[in-house]
Parts: sequence; structure tokens; C-alpha cells
Amino acid sequence: MFQKILTSALFAGFCAGLLAAALQFVFVQPVLLHAELYEGGDLVHFGGEAVSATPELPGFNPMRDGLSLLFSALIYVGYGLILVGAMALAAERGVTITARSGLIWGLAGFIVVHFAPAASLPPEVPGVAYTDLTLRQIWWWGTVIATAAGLGLIAFGRGWGAWGAAVILLLAPHVIGAPHPESFTGPVPPELASLFASRALAVGMAAWAMLGLFAGHFWASDDNAQA
Repeated sequence: MFQKILTSALFAGFCAGLLAAALQFVFVQPVLLHAELYEGGDLVHFGGEAVSATPELPGFNPMRDGLSLLFSALIYVGYGLILVGAMALAAERGVTITARSGLIWGLAGFIVVHFAPAASLPPEVPGVAYTDLTLRQIWWWGTVIATAAGLGLIAFGRGWGAWGAAVILLLAPHVIGAPHPESFTGPVPPELASLFASRALAVGMAAWAMLGLFAGHFWASDDNAQA
């Protein structure tokens, strides 16, 4: 069982990580580099002349882009281990895992790790106002755990008691509230910050969908090979 979890997670996580890195290079990195020009003071969008919304950005950087590719693969392998581990627990209780059902597992993972935390603490582009990192990390981890438990109760719980507890778990982090700065003083245009947040979420959703699809495929392929 452990070997099956490990191989499925490695293959699925590596493939999803490569896809995530490619999407980030095309859609997220240009916005990130653009924001860094405002963060460093090379561009100013208030108190000066109007500047182009499409500035010349740094090109391919072997060290930076290579490390981004490596870290993306490693992160999604880690996500894959968690996702396939959850699939294994469900399979032991009679749940059938396929590539199609894996897609749903992947989208659930996206909701847990990206979408639910972003509802109160959206992805932050460089140069925006921020508050204490430790407080944000504590809130993020609490939200991820509560959301995962809530979705688990909705998917596998029985009765109104379980579903009611799920709703409470899903809402609690947002009712408590994420830590936010006391004032907004960042130099980055809000249009750029919103574009970064939306593209980061879109890339995350695509990568998690592929992670679930690949994980379900490799898990089912191993079952078929053993049959």
C-alpha cells in the first residue's frame, strides 16, 4: 500500500508540478515581475506621469526559472502525497478511485488549499500592504484544516449533525477573520494586485485538477495491473 501511495503521488505530483510551473511562467510571473517594478520604485502610479500598463519585463532567467520549476514540482509532489493518502483511506472504506473521481478530489484539494483561504486572505502581490507573517500562517493553517474537515464531513458524513458541523467548520475561519494590515499603503496599483490574485487562483485550480486526475489515473492503473 505504501509503495502504491508513493509511486502514484510522485508521478501525479511531478506531472502537475510541471504543468503548474508552465502556467505560472505564462500567466503569473509577468504580473509578479510587473509588480516588483512598483515595489522597487522603478514605476510609480500616483503622483507622477502616467506609465504604460505593459512595461518591458526581464526575460528568461535560467537560475530563477529553473528554481521555480524545481520548487513547483516538489510542492505538488508533497500535495500529491497528502491527496493520495486521503484517497487510500477512502479506498479502504470501499470508495472507488478513478481518473474521473480523482478530478473531483483534486478540485476539493484546490478549495482546501487555495480557494477557501483566499476568500479572506487573497494571494498577495509584491508591494502591497501586509501584516505579521506568523499570524497569517496560523490563520492559513487553521483554515486549511477546518475546510478539509468540513468537506470530509460533507462527502462522507451521514445525517444533519455531520453536515451542520461541516457548515460551522467552513464558516468559522472567516467569521473569526483573517489578520489584515491596519492601513493600505502599498505602492502597487490595485488592478495589478487583483489580476495577480485571480491568475494565481486560476493556475492553482488547473494544477490541482490535473493533480487529482493524474493521481486517480495512476491509482486505478495500479489496481488494474494487480487484477
